[in-house]
Amino acid sequence: MPIGELFILGFFGKTVPAWLKQFAARYGLGGAILFDYSCRTQQYDNNIESPEQVQRLCREIAALPSGPMVFIDQEGGLVRRLKESRGFAPLPSAKEFNRLAPDVKRAILTASFAEMRRLGIHYDFAPVIDVDYNPDNPNIGRIKRSFSADIAEVEANALLASEVARAQRVGLCLKHFPGIGGAAVDSHQEFMDISDGLIPEQEELFYSLAPKMFGDAVLVSHAIVRQWDRDRPMTLSAAGLGRLRQRLPDTVLITDDMQMQGLQKALGTREASLQALKAGMDMLCIGNNLFDQEHEMAAIAEYVERSLRDNILSGSAIEKSIARVAKRKALLMA
Repeated sequence: MPIGELFILGFFGKTVPAWLKQFAARYGLGGAILFDYSCRTQQYDNNIESPEQVQRLCREIAALPSGPMVFIDQEGGLVRRLKESRGFAPLPSAKEFNRLAPDVKRAILTASFAEMRRLGIHYDFAPVIDVDYNPDNPNIGRIKRSFSADIAEVEANALLASEVARAQRVGLCLKHFPGIGGAAVDSHQEFMDISDGLIPEQEELFYSLAPKMFGDAVLVSHAIVRQWDRDRPMTLSAAGLGRLRQRLPDTVLITDDMQMQGLQKALGTREASLQALKAGMDMLCIGNNLFDQEHEMAAIAEYVERSLRDNILSGSAIEKSIARVAKRKALLMA
């Protein structure tokens, strides 16, 4: 079973490193994720230098064994890896985008998604459909990642993004289930407990929008919802993911970065990855950017393979996940 299809891996550098080539050859690979900023060097010297270099890198990734997809966080504003200063198309923050006229919105999205397709990027980790319930949220509201506090405006912008992305053949991944707009802590540092601020309409927005999005994927946050699971964040919660899967049987479920501090403090990347797959995630995103674990990736894949052999993981569930990934590859890499 090509267990590497369950992984979206980050790496440092402008070309594909030897360890990633070896991983793809041994296990297959679902995808790679690109970053401009390196937490390791604290400079913008990671994967992205210029449009020409990114296009070469994406070709190199797609040519690896099993044809990995290329993922990127290109939301706009502060969260965009392709910046104008490096020669890429402009893309305002979600909050600023929401204020623009419809024809201007469409033109901006068309230029951005056409550029991504031209570069060889298959999936954008966007749009953010977290409603701006807390403007002081350090991870969403304060940095303008939410379109609006009006859920209808959030929905309208997401549908427009999907319409344009479909025309340009770039997959979208909604984030961050079950909706972290009302949170008060940064998910990169701690688990967010959103139990008291969970809004049913926000949760429903994921269920209604995901099947309409080109690429049909949802990124799951490390948020805790005590009503669903007292102890485990959504990425590791069979109860929370079961709720999601019941409503979205065909959607690809992708973890938020498995290197975020809450998970690291609780379990570490290897054990958290196993628990996420066991709970029902389809793909593990391990950015290797928050800290360097590049040479531990093969050991994590081995751990997953061993857990399959020992029936700790369900073989049929993993096969279904791999099939969902294969379906997206066929859709986006044609």
